[in-house]
Amino acid sequence: MTEKFTAQQVKDSTVQYQGDGVTITAYLVKPQGVSNAPSIIVIQEWWGLNDHIKDIARRLARCGYIAIAPDLYSRLGNPITTDADEAGRLMTALQQEDGLKDLNATIAYLKTVPEVDASRIGTMGFCMGGSYALILPTINASIKAAVSFYGQVPDPDTPLQKLHAPVLYIYGEDDGWITHDHVDRLRGALHAYGKTGEAKTYPKAPHAFFNDTRPDVYKSEEAADAWNRTLAFFSQHLGH
Repeated sequence: MTEKFTAQQVKDSTVQYQGDGVTITAYLVKPQGVSNAPSIIVIQEWWGLNDHIKDIARRLARCGYIAIAPDLYSRLGNPITTDADEAGRLMTALQQEDGLKDLNATIAYLKTVPEVDASRIGTMGFCMGGSYALILPTINASIKAAVSFYGQVPDPDTPLQKLHAPVLYIYGEDDGWITHDHVDRLRGALHAYGKTGEAKTYPKAPHAFFNDTRPDVYKSEEAADAWNRTLAFFSQHLGH
């Protein structure tokens, strides 16, 4: 997929910081030569912090964002799997309360990174991570923009009353996990609660259609469009 903006040179590293009773490992990518830069938290799928998620962080950094991908399985020993049954067990083992604690700790860590503009922090997530990307801006006002790729919509939707940030929700209509009713409910909640947000649906696209490491589900044209929409959304709301 092509980048929308001129690519910048980036530097990546593995970092660790303290959460609530856990040392969190994360993948951090910085564009070279930036200061007061916007940052984006990239939240993993249920597979773990794998190369696909790291690649997304690098792509964001090449567009000028400081990107960090925390390992939400740090509490579980930092596993990565390609087995769906094991991924399901890992996702179930991670209590949402703990995942949100670790994401709050990630926000706190970002605010200590000298090159980060703490007033311009966004998040994006995929599948399991998309669910967290929807919830995080309801509990932490430091998030100024959130992009959720085919995440679970809270049911009941009352947490969305506390949304502090605009939301872009990306969805494929042939998703076997997220139903049309869920997306309609999200649209209805955003309208009812007076929140800024959009749900974009891609016809005939399955769950995880953005994942270019999975030829069984990847849809190149839809993924490219979703990426450009994501960049435009972050540019609008993070001032980049």
